[in-house]
Amino acid sequence: MDRLTLITREPAEEILTLERLKAMLDEGVHIKHYIGFEISGLVHLGTGIISMQKVVDFQRAGVETTVFLADYHSWINKKLGGDLSTIRKVAGGYFKEALRQSIKALGGDPDKVNFVLGSELYDKLGVEYLTNLLKISSKVTLSRVRRSITIMGRKMGESLDFSQLLYVPMQVADIFSQKVNLAHGGMDQRKAHVIAIDVGEKEFGYKPVAVHHHLLVGLKITQQAWEKIIEARRTGKRDAFEEGVLDVKMSKSRPRSAIFIHDTYEQIKAKIRGAFCPMKVAELNPVMEIARYIIFWERKEPFIVVNKKKGTSRSFSTYRELEEAYVRGEVHPADLKEAVADELSRILEPIQKYFNEGPGKILLEEMGEIRITR
Repeated sequence: MDRLTLITREPAEEILTLERLKAMLDEGVHIKHYIGFEISGLVHLGTGIISMQKVVDFQRAGVETTVFLADYHSWINKKLGGDLSTIRKVAGGYFKEALRQSIKALGGDPDKVNFVLGSELYDKLGVEYLTNLLKISSKVTLSRVRRSITIMGRKMGESLDFSQLLYVPMQVADIFSQKVNLAHGGMDQRKAHVIAIDVGEKEFGYKPVAVHHHLLVGLKITQQAWEKIIEARRTGKRDAFEEGVLDVKMSKSRPRSAIFIHDTYEQIKAKIRGAFCPMKVAELNPVMEIARYIIFWERKEPFIVVNKKKGTSRSFSTYRELEEAYVRGEVHPADLKEAVADELSRILEPIQKYFNEGPGKILLEEMGEIRITR
């Protein structure tokens, strides 16, 4: 697979811009990537699998990869009780190891990923980082910053303290302070990346490319929420569509709607059995999304769905074949759920064992204590 295909394939959903990316590749520019994460709790499929799939793709494409552990951003956004010492402990312990194990399970090399703690970068750069932050802040209006707070998982119009208004300019400063020319994140991070593109050339001499990956839908999306998002998409109401997707994305704050990378087989089975999975509908169907973005990612062998009522089975070589059969009503939701749960558990098995039986067990136990006390 060529470099361009690796960088742009699913779960990537948007490239800003494809032309600049092609030019970088054609000119042999050294590509330096970064993806930043708040440290806010357990790692689910969206963070551990979808995000790290792209990190693995970038590695294979010869891109220098970096995971930014955003401890100050997490503190500003009041994660883990707003306790900075707890945030840093989790960042360097459970959270970092969860991403390393995810990369390894996906066939990548975690030792070739740079893990950077935000506060350590700021200590190292000092006045240089402050200068970059002020440069960016002077080019962004307050109203644009307020419109961009959705990158924090907050809605426009929500009450904020002043420190939270620094969040977006800081995120943009992180990109240029690390000399990043490929900024990566979920679709929820695009507003910050667009600011980086807008200010980059004049203030820092270049425009970064941004790669945005798909956001998995939470398992417990309601029919009402589903209809609202579909209508916003149909009528071209981008802001309403984006806000709707953010409302229903898989989130650690809604544990029954999320699958965590170290969930046991029984937990995965139970969660998927209770998931929203409308008959004959593939769009925004969380079970079909897991099949599309995780089960069929780099799949070589057929995916088999057993019809328990008839005692027959069907095999699918591509996701498109599965989707077409499902939309025609040839695959029942209950049978799909069973097959997806079994296969997802198989994919996650190395991570499950590491955190439930191996060296990561103590880290996961510590997270349980933090979640109770914080």
